[in-house]
Amino acid sequence: MQEIKTGDDLILTGIILEIFRLRRKLLDKGDELVRPLRLTSTDWQLLGAVALAGQPMTTPMIAETMGLTRQGTQKRLNKMVGEGYFQQRPNPRHERSPLYVLTERGSLAFEKAMALHARWARTLVEDLNARHLDHALEVLKALDHRLDRVTIPGSGAWSRSAEGERDLSWGPRGDARR
Repeated sequence: MQEIKTGDDLILTGIILEIFRLRRKLLDKGDELVRPLRLTSTDWQLLGAVALAGQPMTTPMIAETMGLTRQGTQKRLNKMVGEGYFQQRPNPRHERSPLYVLTERGSLAFEKAMALHARWARTLVEDLNARHLDHALEVLKALDHRLDRVTIPGSGAWSRSAEGERDLSWGPRGDARR
């Protein structure tokens, strides 16, 4: 196993570990924030995915947008349809994957959740530098983009060199570095 040696690797590891911790805290605080609306963080994420997309979405689309599993998303959507937050509509492109749209109740719940969030977010960023926040967002987006392009040795997702040989580098797919 190769050890992490460079300063950049150590910084990235610190960022990754902090993201893991922040994810849990954000979900816990989100649950606390939307509890008065009888919602969970997951409910809020599902409502937000469709509301922010501005169009009906399938379960896989919602799950991918919010970084959730399809199974967990489907289970929660079924419950929320029963509670009147979403309505299923036929999907002309895929008979077995219905589209989900917000009902009036769902739209209102999302608006209320976002109003609570706006007050909470203002408090969170009160003493933070806006330039630092912008930079943090840029870095997270860049990492997200790189994660889509970089292969992991041993994952079976090897890229091929021009000669058809396996490229065992850690570079972006198709980048035949040796």
